[in-house]
Amino acid sequence: YVAAVYEHESILSPNPTALVDRQTALELMGRNLDIYQQQVVAAAGQGAQIIVFPEDGIHGFNFTRSSIYPYLDFVLHSHSVKWNPCREPYLFNDTEVLQRLSCMALENKIFLVANLGTKQPCEHADPHCPSDGRYQFNTNVAFNDDGMLVATYRKHNLYFEYAFDSPPEPDYKLFDTPFAGRFGMFTCFDILFFEPAVSLIKQYNLKQIVYPTAWMNQLPLLSAVEFQQAFATAFNVNILAANIHHPTLGMTGSGIYTPVKSFIYHNMESYGGKLIVAEIPVITTDFETNLEKTPRRVSEKGNEQLLPLFYAEMMYDNFTFVPVWGEKGELQVCANTLCCYLNYQKAVVTDELYALGVFDGLHTVHGTYYVQACALVKCGGLSFSTCGQEVTDASALIGFQLWGNMSTSYIFPLLLTSSITLDFADHMGWKNNHYFISKNRTSSGLLTAALYGRWYEKD
Repeated sequence: YVAAVYEHESILSPNPTALVDRQTALELMGRNLDIYQQQVVAAAGQGAQIIVFPEDGIHGFNFTRSSIYPYLDFVLHSHSVKWNPCREPYLFNDTEVLQRLSCMALENKIFLVANLGTKQPCEHADPHCPSDGRYQFNTNVAFNDDGMLVATYRKHNLYFEYAFDSPPEPDYKLFDTPFAGRFGMFTCFDILFFEPAVSLIKQYNLKQIVYPTAWMNQLPLLSAVEFQQAFATAFNVNILAANIHHPTLGMTGSGIYTPVKSFIYHNMESYGGKLIVAEIPVITTDFETNLEKTPRRVSEKGNEQLLPLFYAEMMYDNFTFVPVWGEKGELQVCANTLCCYLNYQKAVVTDELYALGVFDGLHTVHGTYYVQACALVKCGGLSFSTCGQEVTDASALIGFQLWGNMSTSYIFPLLLTSSITLDFADHMGWKNNHYFISKNRTSSGLLTAALYGRWYEKD
């Protein structure tokens, strides 16, 4: 099928904490919706059957609970009401944004997914009801090609979003399409947690995901395109991921991903939005990952590795590292219960410093979640203290096998190359209670090759 995602440089309120009236809020959102409309027309013109827009793209961010209120549309989160906002605009008050989105879908005969702020009054008898008598949600809406509202999803894992409430229970939201079957949806930070993202995929055996996000890149392990790709690979799904474009805030990175191919956009240099349109296969069955190549065991004699262990902070976590010196070698490094092993051969030897790092513990900065990671990374400079820094360029071409005795089955294989481009592993999967990823030779300079494990039970 043909899918489209739009990385949007949103027009932001100059003062998001100021209190404005509904009309002023609608004017600002209308400017963003005008851009959406042009992109829907362009995507439909290229044959797209579905288009996805980013999180916060219509209203922006950095609001307070009260300052965002005029920007919120009313949405009934109920399955029982069938509603077409374009055809039935007068059914509910404060639905101007929904009406415009619905009409874009209807007029262009395209499925459309967008993110907006929504409100819902609640009774004080409801134990979860906020003191101001209303819920405010970060909401994805999906419209079919007739403009019908077919699904609403309220973001569960909020990322310092004080203007919004988390729904009392996680939403599992799906919609059906004639061209690719059933789609599920979740938003941004949700991708790192079991609920609802993993739960949704497993419960409904989903193969298609729409994913609005406003993601601030964090190298070396959590740049947007790197993790989106890893997620598609780990769960054998297609992901249509639309990010916001604000390079000054470190926000870029969108794409259309299949488990074996990606169409991505990552651009920290220029401004303006970017439409990606790609034809991708509908995934119908689980293909088996190729496990022929057994990782060779690091020899047990124990005298091969006389390399210094060192510690450095990476992604705010205290990693244990060993340097990756020389043209080739076999290394291991352990922390807690996790041991990571690396065989490597540098096809192009450079004077860059690489290191193999391990972390097995609770990550506690910008969210709390348990990580098991084995990571081969390029360091920022030539001293050990630079390992774990954000690096965007590399020239060493490396062939490697990386494996670890992971305690979780949820492992995201990361493979990031110079200038934030993606590469694909030759082989990956489980072998002898170890998860491995291997590559004969990277297509360009290696930035990160990692196994990023999420041990959800220990969150």
